[in-house]
Amino acid sequence: MIRRAAATVAALALAASGAAQDRMPPIPADRLTEAQKKAVAEFEAARKTGLSGPFWPLLRSPAVLSRARAMGDYLRFTSVLPPRLSEFVIIITARQWTQNYEWDVHAPLAEQGGLKASIIAAVADGRRPDGMAPDEDLLWTFCDELHRTQSISDATYARAVAAFGEQGVVVILGISGYYTMLAMVLNTARTPVPPGHTPALRAFPR
Repeated sequence: MIRRAAATVAALALAASGAAQDRMPPIPADRLTEAQKKAVAEFEAARKTGLSGPFWPLLRSPAVLSRARAMGDYLRFTSVLPPRLSEFVIIITARQWTQNYEWDVHAPLAEQGGLKASIIAAVADGRRPDGMAPDEDLLWTFCDELHRTQSISDATYARAVAAFGEQGVVVILGISGYYTMLAMVLNTARTPVPPGHTPALRAFPR
C-alpha cells in the first residue's frame, strides 16, 4: 500500500512538472508519409513557418490538419474582429480548458493587439475583468455564457448582433469552437509549452 501510494505521488509529481508527457511529439522527417509531407508543405506555404503546437498532433491525420489550418487562417488573419477582440476570445477559451500552450501563444498577442494586461491577468485567474471597454465587456459576457450554459440567451444574442452583426457573432462562435478543438487536441496530446516557458494557468478546482 505504501509503495502504491508513493508511486501515485511520483506520477502526480511527474504530471505536474510536465516532464515526458508529450504523447504526440514532432514526427521525424524520414517517418512522414507522402500525405503528411504534402500537408506539411501546404502548411509551410500558407503560414510561412513550420509546424508547432497542435499541428504536430493533427499531422497524424493530414486531412484534418489541412482543413484545421485553413479555418485557422481565416479566423486569425482575416477575421472581421480586430486582434484585440479575436485574441480575447482565444484566451477566454484557453482559460476554460486550462490550455497552457494556447495561452502561452495568445496572451502576448492579446496584449499586442491592445487588450489591457489587467484584463489578461483576470482571465488567467478565472475572474471577470474590471475596466473593460463596452465591446470587451459584451464579448466576455457572450463567451462566458456560452461556455457555462452551452447556449446564448435572447438578451445576450440581441446585444451581440447589435454590436458585432450576425457575421461577427458567427466569427466569435467559430473562434470559440476552433480553439476549443485545438485545446482538446493539445490537452489529449499533452503538448508542452515551448522550452524555457513556464505554464501560466492552473487547473480550476473540480
